[in-house]
Amino acid sequence: MSIKIVTDSTCDLPKEVTEALDISVIPLYINFPEKSCMDGIEITRKEFYETLPDYEVPPTTSVPSINAFSDVYKRLLAQGASAVISIHVSTLLSGAYNIASLAAETVGNAVIKTFDANNLSLATGVVVEEAARLAQAGRPLDEILTRIRDLSNRVGIFAALDTLKFLRRSGRVSMIKASLGSLLQIKPVMKMFHGKVGMDAARTTSGAYKHLMDLIRSLGPLEQLHLVHTNAPEKAEELRREALELFPQTVSPYSVDVTPVIGSHIGPGAAGFVFVTAK
Repeated sequence: MSIKIVTDSTCDLPKEVTEALDISVIPLYINFPEKSCMDGIEITRKEFYETLPDYEVPPTTSVPSINAFSDVYKRLLAQGASAVISIHVSTLLSGAYNIASLAAETVGNAVIKTFDANNLSLATGVVVEEAARLAQAGRPLDEILTRIRDLSNRVGIFAALDTLKFLRRSGRVSMIKASLGSLLQIKPVMKMFHGKVGMDAARTTSGAYKHLMDLIRSLGPLEQLHLVHTNAPEKAEELRREALELFPQTVSPYSVDVTPVIGSHIGPGAAGFVFVTAK
């Protein structure tokens, strides 16, 4: 008997990690005018970001049906799982957690715990990875839930976006803020920490990166530090060099291309950090 971990494709963990830790990943959808694609399966990230600026009608995103979640839960239980922990992107940004919770209710008396990571991208992935490592180590359900609650309160993401254009098109910021950003050519800095989303602004890319570094340094000692980007590995590498002394020596950092489900809202050319503050 074992505890199994489920998540959605916004977690941005590398495939080799999800496979090694036996994490079940449920794909969300990217909806184009002519078709819908399963995230991470029917379209590559490079293809998505290279074509995104060309769409007059921006792609939208959606979560799969309740059955997509319940079928995974039932399969894991049939294979001998004693419990399932289903960890998902913040409810502020997606309906994945709510659908997962509804699906869990349909599976009868099985032990299925749904968990809102209160974050996005690899900041969710860090929580998912911790849960899976603890599950593989045979830790009990209550301990895993306690430890990922603590971790989710210490993980966050700061990223410099190339433009507000895509946030405006997706309706994720007010038209006033988006128009101001377009007029002044500002570089937005997105923040998500402690379950709250914030937005700062800089006049230039270099100013945005300086602000990112100030934010990261203000956190104090870090337990983990990783890099995320939207089809901009060279920008992520620039940030890595800037923050070289801040990376903990005990954890190998990831540098990941953010899923199109999130990238459709923030656009190509973004780069930033996922961090875990020390206890």
